[in-house]
Amino acid sequence: MINNVTLTGRLTRDCELRYTSTGTAVASFSMAVDRQFKNANGEKETDFINVVAWRKTAETLAEHTRKGSLIGIVGRIQTRNYEGNDGKRVYVTEVVADSFTFLESKKQDDNNGSGNNQGSYRGNSNNRTQASNNGFNDYNSNEDPFLTSGKSIDISDDDMPF
Repeated sequence: MINNVTLTGRLTRDCELRYTSTGTAVASFSMAVDRQFKNANGEKETDFINVVAWRKTAETLAEHTRKGSLIGIVGRIQTRNYEGNDGKRVYVTEVVADSFTFLESKKQDDNNGSGNNQGSYRGNSNNRTQASNNGFNDYNSNEDPFLTSGKSIDISDDDMPF
């Protein structure tokens, strides 16, 4: 059985980052995703899809994206339920993001321009990897030479690819 979702769209609001009682990060947001076809009036329609991300993926999304950011996500559909305040069962269907890709640079995002693939993040609870799609090897925090050097590195926001 396969439960795999790939979406490309813009955030409709800033990510809402919270932490569970055990300290696990969780971010929730909504994405506007255009449909591939036009309706009977010749207009494109848009779906607004609720997305949840966990752990490092959640923290990275909340830190580096904002309302209007163009991203791609890969994840799965999940349905959960709970008892509402009125005592009725409430069902929620959402996409759980396993990884995401920045689809425009920070400067392009600030100007609402279109961009190209600037980097991606593939996260899970056991192996967190940040990858760049600009010809460099995958980044693995266990192999980071700067973690043990003891020297600080001065990097401005303009140096970041997103």
